[in-house]
Amino acid sequence: MMTRVNNKNGDELSILGFGCMRFPTKGGGIDEPRATAMVRDAIEKGVNYFDTAYIYHGGKSESFLGSALSGGYRERVKIATKLPPFMVNKLDNAKKIFATQLSRLKTDYIDYYLLHMLTDKPSYDRLASLGVMEWLEGLKAEGTIKNIGFSFHGGKADFEKIVKAYSWDFCQIQYNYMDENNQATKSGLKLAASLGIPVIVMEPLRGGKLVNNLPSEVTKTFNSYDPNRSPAEWALKWVWNHPEVTVLLSGMSTEEQIADNLRIASETKADSLSKEELEIFEKVKTVMREKTKIPCTACGYCMPCPAGVDIPGCFSVYNDKYLLNDKSMRWKYLQTLGALSKQPANASQCKDCGKCETHCPQNIAIRSQLKVVSKEMEGILYKPMVGIARKLFKVK
Repeated sequence: MMTRVNNKNGDELSILGFGCMRFPTKGGGIDEPRATAMVRDAIEKGVNYFDTAYIYHGGKSESFLGSALSGGYRERVKIATKLPPFMVNKLDNAKKIFATQLSRLKTDYIDYYLLHMLTDKPSYDRLASLGVMEWLEGLKAEGTIKNIGFSFHGGKADFEKIVKAYSWDFCQIQYNYMDENNQATKSGLKLAASLGIPVIVMEPLRGGKLVNNLPSEVTKTFNSYDPNRSPAEWALKWVWNHPEVTVLLSGMSTEEQIADNLRIASETKADSLSKEELEIFEKVKTVMREKTKIPCTACGYCMPCPAGVDIPGCFSVYNDKYLLNDKSMRWKYLQTLGALSKQPANASQCKDCGKCETHCPQNIAIRSQLKVVSKEMEGILYKPMVGIARKLFKVK
């Protein structure tokens, strides 16, 4: 396992961090025996940074991680978790949430604590005005929090304002070869590094979109250079090629993903991609930009929808129709979002309330896009076909 040093505090961190938002599930919850084995296996093989949050897995991620790290594993890792700003209207809210997090995680300190999903400078200013930053500084002074940071899902201009607004110990941004010029952008990454602020990278695979069901043109382009290198390896190597990146977070949900990511992390260094490899990425990006309609990463922050719409599911099938040029996606849409699901979750269920848009890290105009999806993927025969399929398959 390669490591990089946090120059702010000297922590030697594994370049591969374990994102705790996509643990394997069973029966609607985390498959705890399997996920525990995965967490401990990763630790034994060098992973020492675990990133969770108050809201992940419906609020169960922190509690699970606390249990998985019992028996001496807690002392071997750094835990990162997050304060959800949308749940904080006064300082007491933040204090109660933090106390709950310590209890869930079965620890008396948090190594890396983040303001979760800041989208603009006013969102930071509001928390600061409530006294949150002073309170966090007090916790840091007593050792209950070791490092204060933030995760970001807004635009370049606001990232620059936030990163300069406080003496941050670290920050977390979305960064991958398709988002080099989106959100914080490459210039934001370099700005943070120039200020001495360690950068943690999330969504290196864009929620799996840079791995699964890639257009054949993309696969052929990658294979033209090295037929033995997987799309995941290409994507991870691209992020780790940046010396400004301290840790890359991967939401690993299978044993195979862990093994593959560990292998890649054990042999990847900064500034190691050749000119030819970088040219391959430019070709791939051109293809992907032409085919991706909606920039959804399936993070799930927009969920649950009050009207029952599976928003990431709708966008995923719609995007795949174009990425794969697959006409059967309309049937898949009908199957997974209406006909065979317990409750219909298709786009036309949207009631236009807008709740989803207030939580979307990608700032997607979700309601408008759902109308587009509904028009293109449903049509006048959709509801009758759903009704027939539900009767045929006896879905109640």
